[in-house]
Amino acid sequence: MFKRRDKRPFWRIAASIVYPRGGWARAFEYVKHRVRRLPDTPEKISRGIAAGVFTTFTPFYGFHFFIAAFLARTMRGNIIASLLATFFGNPLTYVPIAATSLGTGYFLLGMRPDAELHQSLGKTFAGAGRDLWQNFTSLFTPEKADWHRLHVFYDEVFFPYMIGGILPGLIMGAIAYYLSVPVIAAYQNRRRKLLRAKLEQLGKKNGLTDDD
Repeated sequence: MFKRRDKRPFWRIAASIVYPRGGWARAFEYVKHRVRRLPDTPEKISRGIAAGVFTTFTPFYGFHFFIAAFLARTMRGNIIASLLATFFGNPLTYVPIAATSLGTGYFLLGMRPDAELHQSLGKTFAGAGRDLWQNFTSLFTPEKADWHRLHVFYDEVFFPYMIGGILPGLIMGAIAYYLSVPVIAAYQNRRRKLLRAKLEQLGKKNGLTDDD
C-alpha cells in the first residue's frame, strides 16, 4: 500500500521529513485523502486517529509509529489511521506541542520552569546525546562514563514532558475522534451513493444494449 517503485536516497528521505515534496499543505491533503478512503468503520478509523494524535504528545521520538500502532490495537482502532495521524506531529507543530507538554508537566509536578534551561533546550538535548555517545565509546576506551547531562535531561525535560503530555494528548485525541467520526461517515455515505449511482447508470446502459 505504501511501497514506492523508485527507491529514494537517504538524504532525500530525511529532507522530505523536514519539508515534504510539494509542501506541508499537499502532505496534509494526501494524509487526509488516505484516511478517508480507509476500508473500515468511521468509529474504528477515528479511534486510530485519536491514538496517533495522542502519541505525538509523548517524548518518545523515533518510536511514535510503534506506540500509535500499539494504542490503536489496544483501542480496537484502525492501525493504518493511527500511523497516518502521527503526522499531526511535524516540524510546524512540535514546538507548540513540546511547550504545552512541558508547561503542563511542570505544573502537575509542582516544578518551577528554569528560564535558562528553556533558552538552551537545544543544548540540553545535545548534551544528553553527547553523554550517550561518550558512555558508549567508554566501553572500548579508557574514558569514564558520565551520566550528568543525561540525568539533567531526564529530570528537567524528559520526565516533565512525558507526564505533561498525557493530559493535552488525551484532550487533542478526544477532539480528533469526535471531529473525525461525522466527517468520515459523511464521506463514506457520499462515496457509497456515488458508486450506487454509477452502478445504476451502468445497469441502464447494459439494459438498453440488451434491448437493442
